[in-house]
Amino acid sequence: MKRYILSISILILGLYSCQYETHRLNNFAVHGLDVSHYQSKITWDTVAQQSIHFAFVKATEGEFYVDSLFCHNWSEIQRVGMKRGAYHFFRPTLTAETQFANFARMVQLQPGDMPPVLDVEVIDDASKVELITKVRTWLYLAEIRYRIKPILYSNQKFYNRYLAGHFDDYPVWIARYNTQQPDLAYERAWHFWQYGNRGRVKGVEGFVDFNVFEGTLADLEKMCWTPAHALLAPPMTEDVAMR
Repeated sequence: MKRYILSISILILGLYSCQYETHRLNNFAVHGLDVSHYQSKITWDTVAQQSIHFAFVKATEGEFYVDSLFCHNWSEIQRVGMKRGAYHFFRPTLTAETQFANFARMVQLQPGDMPPVLDVEVIDDASKVELITKVRTWLYLAEIRYRIKPILYSNQKFYNRYLAGHFDDYPVWIARYNTQQPDLAYERAWHFWQYGNRGRVKGVEGFVDFNVFEGTLADLEKMCWTPAHALLAPPMTEDVAMR
């Protein structure tokens, strides 16, 4: 009976966290958002005036999909002086090479941009081995192309079940909708934390995901792409990206 009551309590807590507005965690110094076309047109000048330091924006998904507002968001975030990062939503049953080519066609990094992000949160019909192999391929291609370590995004449950222990040399961005920080297997440290999906910010209609960075603005700057990377990175044609 006690186990039953505990299970019900956990379920209620989970539903509560998903249904009620997310409040900012003011004990962190660096705050950010992540957006896609679901947020519609965003007034980035207004967003930038609210101590929002960075934004991740969806660029691509799978082999061919491009977010309809990526180009608008990408240029606007840079214009208002916020740190920006682009992410690809990964589909494990599709080829990693073609998925990376889709991302590389759309995303060119400029000085001060955050590393590219691979969003891995679905297994589809792939095996764990297939998932890990393809994720590693995408990350490898991104690192070769951009000459910087990509960021790996996932939710805490998915990361601990499928990814933990396999990508320890990459920065991680973890979703855990809670006031408690991410608790990753093998005591892995997190770099970015998506702590809620029902935040409200002036300039964005409706809800938006809230994130924090574990560090200072200076620490975040050190993670970003610099002109030195451009000197190292060879030109990459679409044919190379597809290999």
